[in-house]
Amino acid sequence: MRRAKVFFGKQLAGILSEEDIGYRFVYDEEYIERPDAQPISLTLPLTNKTYMSKTFFPFFDGLIPEGWLLDISVKNWKLNPSDRMGLLMACCRDCIGAVSIEGCIDSDNHE
Repeated sequence: MRRAKVFFGKQLAGILSEEDIGYRFVYDEEYIERPDAQPISLTLPLTNKTYMSKTFFPFFDGLIPEGWLLDISVKNWKLNPSDRMGLLMACCRDCIGAVSIEGCIDSDNHE
């Protein structure tokens, strides 16, 4: 199982994980309780419930570079272009916009 921290600005907003049955996203409890908390996407409204999907969430897939930038990323980091979670963790640490992704070193602990 691979996990990635999802940040909104500089705040940890939640954890995205790749599991045997698909993908899971859950907002961080402290983030939800913040008075200024915002959803990371209109398709992932703020909730304490877990989002599950058998396929990669379209919002996260949309963060992955395309075209020549994707080609450079795949070649330089020797990534599989069909490994969407791997591409997200490798390429989306510094995205345009408020959301960024950081791969978790310890897949059992996101703190």
